[in-house]
Amino acid sequence: MQSSATLRLPQVAIPADERHPFLTSLGERVRTLRARRGLTRKSLALAADVSERHLANLELGVGNASILILLQLAQALQCPLAELLGDVTTSSPDWLLLRELLERRDDVTLRRVRSAVAELLGPAAGARGPRSPAGAAARSPRVALIGLRGAGKSTLGRRLAADLGCPFVELSGEIEKQAGGSVAEIQALYGAAAYRRHERRALESVIQTQPRAVIATPGGLVSDAGSFSLLLSQCTTVWLQADPEDHMQRVVAQGDMRPIAASRQALQDLKSILAARAAFYAQAEFRLDTSALPEREAFAALRDMVRAALSLPAPPSRRKRAPP
Repeated sequence: MQSSATLRLPQVAIPADERHPFLTSLGERVRTLRARRGLTRKSLALAADVSERHLANLELGVGNASILILLQLAQALQCPLAELLGDVTTSSPDWLLLRELLERRDDVTLRRVRSAVAELLGPAAGARGPRSPAGAAARSPRVALIGLRGAGKSTLGRRLAADLGCPFVELSGEIEKQAGGSVAEIQALYGAAAYRRHERRALESVIQTQPRAVIATPGGLVSDAGSFSLLLSQCTTVWLQADPEDHMQRVVAQGDMRPIAASRQALQDLKSILAARAAFYAQAEFRLDTSALPEREAFAALRDMVRAALSLPAPPSRRKRAPP
């Protein structure tokens, strides 16, 4: 009996206009999921125990993969097999977050959720509008900054924490403390799945121990629906955006090409990762584009945005002085 590593995809040259639409869509989903997780084709092939050449054919829409190959890829990508196959409940960040919330719930809870959703979407339910002032006042004083590396999460996060008088937490550092090694070592020695488990535990620990904090999150946290759902429900979230070129320039200035150090087309890889994650980052309550903004101006914009969201007064330097 052949091992899974020896399974091969057909090597058939198929013109683009003759490829099966399902295989074309399947290849696009594999590429998107790989980019969302920041994986090279080689690293995914190794993790899934399949040939890199066959993975390339699959991504091009010419590889008619067996169900076992698809299962191995789904496990390596840490996603439901249904997501590879194009199930509607995996087609958007909102669907994935709903799946995560409902997974493993008992029948009684599911019926209650279904009734609540039916009432919300019934004829009497209006379109969802902006939060009311009462809702704004109830926002979590835990502020989580999300986005790709190089957006300014650490730099601006430290300044924001100092301004708000609360702790600053670099979640990557908490992961490393918990695991007893660097992020690169965790992923190299134990794999992406182990890293995601440490990431979830570190996030849960921070939420339990820090009622007020500014948290700089790893760029790939949005790839795990469970961790991201927890973050959205327990924190006030801000997406720090930047153009791909700005991300690249800042990462290079930091002397760190992670997670795309091995790529010869680093900028293109970064663009692919950003495109694959943008819909997830967009789930944040607020967003701030830091491109073309000096650090001082970016911080001022972030500070004002967060203080307004949390119904906090402006800092003393911004308050108008009373007339003598």
